[in-house]
Amino acid sequence: MVGFIDAHRDAHGVEPICNILPIAPSTYYDHLAKRADPSRLSDRARQDEALRPEILRVFEENWRVYGVRKVWRQLGREGFDVARCTVARLMKSMGIQGVIRGKPHRTTIPDKKAPCPLDKVNRQFRVPAPNMLWVSDFTYVATWKGFVYVAFVIDAYARKIVGWRVSSSAHAGFVLDALEQAVHDRRPGKGMGLVHHSDRGSQYLSIRYTERLAEAGIEPSVGSVGDSYDNALAETINGLFKAEVIHRRGPWRSLEAVEYATLEWVDWFNNRRLLEPIGNIPPAEAEANFYAALETEPMAA
Repeated sequence: MVGFIDAHRDAHGVEPICNILPIAPSTYYDHLAKRADPSRLSDRARQDEALRPEILRVFEENWRVYGVRKVWRQLGREGFDVARCTVARLMKSMGIQGVIRGKPHRTTIPDKKAPCPLDKVNRQFRVPAPNMLWVSDFTYVATWKGFVYVAFVIDAYARKIVGWRVSSSAHAGFVLDALEQAVHDRRPGKGMGLVHHSDRGSQYLSIRYTERLAEAGIEPSVGSVGDSYDNALAETINGLFKAEVIHRRGPWRSLEAVEYATLEWVDWFNNRRLLEPIGNIPPAEAEANFYAALETEPMAA
């Protein structure tokens, strides 16, 4: 209401406008005085004025996808002592909110004739260390030039994306490329017990894919057909990707546009995005903490 009075006071006058709006002229003039002299503001109002730009900064720096909880957590990491309800109130007044995930679409095309490995995960996606369990899946994106497909390989320990690839077709080679990136980045040793889990998509059951897993010393594991819970972790990452990138920044012109956006998002996701299941820290930080703890154990002994 104050903004409306500011915009129309020259044409109609303050008192006539206040006679129509549910605000007294004295309240309006008090607001003007406080705006001119911030020292007259209440402690809460001064705190609000200081927090608004910080909230907006955190929101903008994180792809405009963070909701109240994530903004509050990030402010806490930066040393701001602020209540979650305060962040919620200010974000509402500022008209900003996080993205909301939609219902995921399934891309699995099972190959009933292909031999299928056992499910070694059984929906248990928590592991005590990196390079014990990788999960893989892919999703699709509509562009002006047709559908493109995005595959991810995720290390289950800290939800870090260790391999990804964008392709114009959902052939077995493109998910194999994502696996190759993961193998090159992590260099798992044979006999270390690393398990690779996927759904029953024909791409993941192809001869080339299963042979590459064997060459790298990785044990295959496959969930059941049509049950998203059997590959829930990979489905979750796909859902975040679609909500935080694809649905929010589209429409997409080409594969190249999707590929560049995916590159940016994976870098942000791995190194800066706060994930609640791992303690509201980024995946790279969680893995760094794990290896730092390993180094301190021999020193303590």
